[in-house]
Amino acid sequence: MKDRTVLLARYGLLAAAAVFIAVGLLRREHLGVMEKAVRICLECIGIG
Repeated sequence: MKDRTVLLARYGLLAAAAVFIAVGLLRREHLGVMEKAVRICLECIGIG
């Protein structure tokens, strides 16, 4: 019984993670993260 519960929990978390990734991609949040990362990187080396 414990093994089945652990397996269901793992697959449930995997499914939840896939849903959250899909929602983030649909909302185009990855573009904002990339923009901030580039800005921070450029400030670090003194260009931005």
